[in-house]
Amino acid sequence: MLLRTVRGAEVGPHLVDLARLRIAVFREWPYLYAGNAAYERAYLEAYARSPDSLFVLAMDGDAIVGASSGLPLADDSEAFRAPFEAAGLDVARVFYFGESVLLPAYRGRGLGHAFFDAREAHAAALGRFDWTAFCAVERDDDDPRKPPGYRGNETLWAKRDYARRDDLRCTLDWPEVDGGTEVPHTLTFRLRALGASP
Repeated sequence: MLLRTVRGAEVGPHLVDLARLRIAVFREWPYLYAGNAAYERAYLEAYARSPDSLFVLAMDGDAIVGASSGLPLADDSEAFRAPFEAAGLDVARVFYFGESVLLPAYRGRGLGHAFFDAREAHAAALGRFDWTAFCAVERDDDDPRKPPGYRGNETLWAKRDYARRDDLRCTLDWPEVDGGTEVPHTLTFRLRALGASP
């Protein structure tokens, strides 16, 4: 297993593979996302346009089996910036983590921490950020679609010292695998002071 980092436009040759990976992983609980390649490519191209974006690629040979992304929040879409602006937080001081996706066979090997390490180090090296942040979808604990024995990432996030901010939320629409029509979803942000010890 090899971790490789690419920045900005360097991600271009990997966009098709990354779109495929995101669609596969986000079909699972809790996102249940019925993705399509065209939307994914447009979403990922926003990262390619940001010179300070980062992708951490988990490689098994030539295959991308996992990926983790980040970019300055100021370079992301209004949907992600708006909650911070409404709360009076300077988006120019926030580095946003887009997602971490990993195929099931490669989970439980410490890659979650490695993804965070690489993105936090990248944000710190840029030298102009006070916070790292990400958001996660909200689901009801009693949702019948939740798999038995499901374990979320809250323990990992707590170990990394990310604090849930119920005052920072956004709403995104996407089609779910058991429906087809777009459904609004609430996502809550978690923040960590850059330089804090995980």
